[in-house]
Amino acid sequence: MATFLYKLGRLAFRRRHFVALIWVALLTLAGVGAASAPAAGSSSFSIPGTEAQKAFDLLEQRFPGMSADGATARVVFKAPGGEKVTAKGNKAVVEKTVRELRDGSEVVSATDPFTAHAVSKDGTIAYAQVKYKVSGMELEDASKDALKEGAQHARDGGLTVEIGGDALSAVPETGATEVIGIAIAAVVLVITFGSLVAAGLPLLTALIGVGIGVSTITALASALDLGSTTSTLATMIGLAVGIDYALFIVSRYRGELAEGREREEAAGRAVGTAGSAVVFAGLTVVIALVGLAVVNIPMLTKMGVAAAGTVAIAVLIALTMIPALLGFAGRKVKPAGEKSRMLGGGRATARKSRPNMGTRWASFVVRRPVAVLLLGVIGLGAAAVPATKLELGLPDDGSQPTSTTQRRAYDLLSEGFGPGFNGPLMVVVDAKESDSPKAAVATVTDDIKDLKDVVTVTPATYNKAGDTAMITVIPGSKPSSATTEDLVHGIRDAGAGIKADTDAQVLVTGTTAMNIDVSQKLNDALIPYLALVVGLAFLLLIVVFRSILVPLKAALGFLLSVTAALGAVVAVFQWGWLSGLMGVEETGPVMSMMPIFMVGVVFGLAMDYEVFLVTRMREAYVHGENPGQAIVTGFRHGARVVTAAAIIMIAVFSGFIGSSESMIKMIGFGLAIAVFFDAFVVRMALVPAVLALLGRKAWWLPKWLGRILPNVDVEGEGLRSRQDGERRDPDADPDRELVRV
Repeated sequence: MATFLYKLGRLAFRRRHFVALIWVALLTLAGVGAASAPAAGSSSFSIPGTEAQKAFDLLEQRFPGMSADGATARVVFKAPGGEKVTAKGNKAVVEKTVRELRDGSEVVSATDPFTAHAVSKDGTIAYAQVKYKVSGMELEDASKDALKEGAQHARDGGLTVEIGGDALSAVPETGATEVIGIAIAAVVLVITFGSLVAAGLPLLTALIGVGIGVSTITALASALDLGSTTSTLATMIGLAVGIDYALFIVSRYRGELAEGREREEAAGRAVGTAGSAVVFAGLTVVIALVGLAVVNIPMLTKMGVAAAGTVAIAVLIALTMIPALLGFAGRKVKPAGEKSRMLGGGRATARKSRPNMGTRWASFVVRRPVAVLLLGVIGLGAAAVPATKLELGLPDDGSQPTSTTQRRAYDLLSEGFGPGFNGPLMVVVDAKESDSPKAAVATVTDDIKDLKDVVTVTPATYNKAGDTAMITVIPGSKPSSATTEDLVHGIRDAGAGIKADTDAQVLVTGTTAMNIDVSQKLNDALIPYLALVVGLAFLLLIVVFRSILVPLKAALGFLLSVTAALGAVVAVFQWGWLSGLMGVEETGPVMSMMPIFMVGVVFGLAMDYEVFLVTRMREAYVHGENPGQAIVTGFRHGARVVTAAAIIMIAVFSGFIGSSESMIKMIGFGLAIAVFFDAFVVRMALVPAVLALLGRKAWWLPKWLGRILPNVDVEGEGLRSRQDGERRDPDADPDRELVRV
């Protein structure tokens, strides 16, 4: 592989005008496609195989025209202090508002609180439910404006009015922190390279790659039913890996220049060596993201595939456009150790012979591997402790900031009707096979009333055929509570007995039941997903490192870092530690998809640093150094760049903590802290400590396996042979001892 990439790098360097033209043309094509594509609506959320989804599909079939997937709005009215909403003047204001809400072209229905019995017992709070033909993201601005204006008219009439539901849902905003993250990345690149031109190349190529990826996602969003979160995730990961991959190749190019090679040759060798690591690091990220399809939640699968596509583009750009741009830059990109005149280049440097920080740190770890290993493991273990109290759930209006009208509507409904009113359960009775559908529905209603934590059971609503009924159940507890979850399971257990007696099938759906089913599905898929992704990547790393213990160590280190990161997420978003600093206004359960999502993404990113750092050690070992020397050599050449790459990735991910959507905020924080733990604790401390303890055993590979595995030559041994005219055997001197460093 190294030889092929070496030739590709030289070709891109020579034909730089052609390569640049291709990428600019692709960016233009994607941009035109995004601009001309129809606006994407809301991404449909389905969870195939779950009871909640089956009930939802049955409603679509048996109750045509009810717009089961349409947006809803709960307009909540509260009378002034000391008054009742049923008073003549207040009642007139409410009724007038409801009439105004019914006039919209997209409105299916708007219920009158006084005829629908939607008034609290004390008469102070009432609500009108508005149903729309389309989803919240597809609602026209005119419909949203009409909803807001109707609420304002009621406020002008002296009432307190808030709007809940998904009718006012909007595309999440990331805020200025995303730009700050990119700015921090730029500063780190300038410090790392000592050159504005060299620093600008990774940023430019990363932005081009993300531009192509996100524009393509936007162009296909309507056709493939992609939501706004998909492009946000692709931007987040594409920026991070795009900058990192380009950073490693530019850094290796400068190192080759420092050894006296011509620029075209240096570009070829940089792509042949660092580019090989980029390919395999990218493959691990792609495997982890595409593997999300195992969960069988279409939204999660689309997010993973779209982000994986952006990563693949980042790899291709790093292998082709970076050497092309290096050709355009010419002498403006200095050899390693030199700075541009603008940044202080040309001055005499003191203590040139002093080892760099990476060398000094690696030497310390090789001398004290046990102490470093214990300290790192204990530290990560302490950070992981909160993960033992992990509570999973999906966000609802109760997790919104108190400044939003959705949250205030949620609180008003809880005040007037009880906490369970915000999470009603919809029970669907399919009595098509029953001899007496109405008797079966009556049995279901009576059995549900006898269950614990049931406050209200509404009369059944039948379809035209009279063989299917809907029953709304109001729990006594809030939607995200364990008591409500027990009630859902209790209704389903009771349904099993009813089916045996009446041949009627009982299904529970609604937002609360859907959230419970999603959480269960994600929990069930976590272990198979972990086994698949880690297993495939383990096999890939065996090929890369030609070792058994190095990939095993990499996987175990990942488990430490991802568990510690989950602990940090629990501490901030569930317990509220540093919540003010992170902009978390409301604490609550961690999103159900967070563990499986972090496993996938963090594993891929963790293997990036493993591949970049350890391939340099492997390269030194293959070319004759003993294990201890190889560790120090790997850190001398790679520690500065890996550190810069980690800081950049942390900065990019942290930029999304400013998002207005809790899901994006949590993902940004979780990935940032996971990269911190993995890069600076696992890869920088635990990896050299373990390799120092293992010695030559770290690179052991059974001979029979060595004969089977393809030799992909990630470390560039073939390129060294081109220069030296011979291939050096790392085991040629078995008596070579570990030097003390």
